[in-house]
Amino acid sequence: MPQVYGYVRVSSRDQNEDRQLIVMQEKEVPEKNIYIDKVSGKDFNRPSYLAMLEVLQEGDLLYLKSIDRLGRNYAEILEQWRVLTKVKKVDICVIDMPLLDTRQGKDLMGTFLSDLVLQILSFVAENERKMIKQRQAEGIAAAKARGVKFGRPEIPLPDNFTEVYGRWEKGEINGVEAAEELRIPVSTFRYKAKKIGERALIVKSFDASFDAVPV
Repeated sequence: MPQVYGYVRVSSRDQNEDRQLIVMQEKEVPEKNIYIDKVSGKDFNRPSYLAMLEVLQEGDLLYLKSIDRLGRNYAEILEQWRVLTKVKKVDICVIDMPLLDTRQGKDLMGTFLSDLVLQILSFVAENERKMIKQRQAEGIAAAKARGVKFGRPEIPLPDNFTEVYGRWEKGEINGVEAAEELRIPVSTFRYKAKKIGERALIVKSFDASFDAVPV
């Protein structure tokens, strides 16, 4: 006997899937047949979606709240739609877009309209994903231009760092002893020492190239 399924997706674990679940309940989808993924829609390498694909049988009905819940990659949405409807031979109903209901209009014109709407919405879904990424990149670039720091804040160095570093550089103490004197982790001392060394090499390289310029 054909079963009714629902697929729910949110982009991250801190997003709420309640709205989609309410819609699935309104459509009387059994709770055990609702598959939920909390991952990006950029591809279909999703545990719940792949598990659902295994259990779907010919004649089953799959509900989606909107086409972007299926995915946001234009080519892959079209491919998965083909797999679901042509290979698995299940019906799909996109609740927010009544034209995308494969139970309706199975004649040539109905299929044409459904395919056309699917392609348009798939394109819109992917374009929106690209625009979001672009806006994020632009926002980060603008914040950096304003001096906003990203990542972990810099740990202030002890007042005696320069003196201890100098003794370490001369070989008077080793890295562990230097870190103990400074009361910082050995990894922090090594990181800071490496950065200072890199800056020193850049300065020496610049000085050498400057000296080589004829006057």
